[in-house]
Amino acid sequence: MQKNPTSPSAPNPAARPARKPLQKRPTYSIEAVDNALQLLQLLRDGGTLRLKDAAHELGVAPSTAHRLLAMLVYRGFAIQDETRRYVPGPAMGVGPAGLSWSRLLRSLAQPHMELLSARLNETVNLMVRVGTKVRFLATVEGNNVLRIGDRQGTVMPADKTSGGKVMLAELEPPMIEQLFRSSNAEIGGDTIPAEDYPAFLRELESIRSNGFAANFEGTEDGVSALGMALHNRHGHVVGALSVATPATRFRKVFDAGLVPALRETCRQLEIDIAANPADED
Repeated sequence: MQKNPTSPSAPNPAARPARKPLQKRPTYSIEAVDNALQLLQLLRDGGTLRLKDAAHELGVAPSTAHRLLAMLVYRGFAIQDETRRYVPGPAMGVGPAGLSWSRLLRSLAQPHMELLSARLNETVNLMVRVGTKVRFLATVEGNNVLRIGDRQGTVMPADKTSGGKVMLAELEPPMIEQLFRSSNAEIGGDTIPAEDYPAFLRELESIRSNGFAANFEGTEDGVSALGMALHNRHGHVVGALSVATPATRFRKVFDAGLVPALRETCRQLEIDIAANPADED
């Protein structure tokens, strides 16, 4: 028997203002430019990059990756440290995510994401929070013809995404206020209006109770998602996993066991995170 969409056990989509979709891949893309931009994303989100890893990520020869990185160094977007690794340079407008082990987190999460995506046949994302934003570190797409595409490298508002909201829900109220109601928030354009702030706090309280957060077309028209937080061995939030579906299919996926499937995946991944000595203190 199908659940009532307004029952307490299921998220209830609220009316949302229209959102513009993310940019689609150009029909006539320039591969070299795309590769350089991917390297910038890897530097921004990982904070450090080795030549062989860059070549592997792009699927190109090391010589090709070296030429691309050399141009980034020339333009100030990357520099090489004493170990010959590449790190973000002074021209990088957005600094690294602040997680020195983000590449390891991606590596640990990848097999779990692949299993969950195969089980649900939907797109699974890994993200971390940096201030009021979330950065998508990895994506595993489902195989449905109508599916949510790759979001790796994308930056979105944390208060709009399912993964971002579930990570925000574990912060103390003074920190939430600092992020969204302070003068710094106003300068950064992240302020949540006073009339909307109480409802936002109530939503975070509900997320804490449920253990998951939902996003009903809050970032893109036609896209819904459900997210859960990831914790290290000390119980600190280090990231989040989300399952994104076309909005028209979300109810079916939810009723088919989305919450327990995502919860079990997060539990298994947290075991790997806890067993890894490189996680955050």
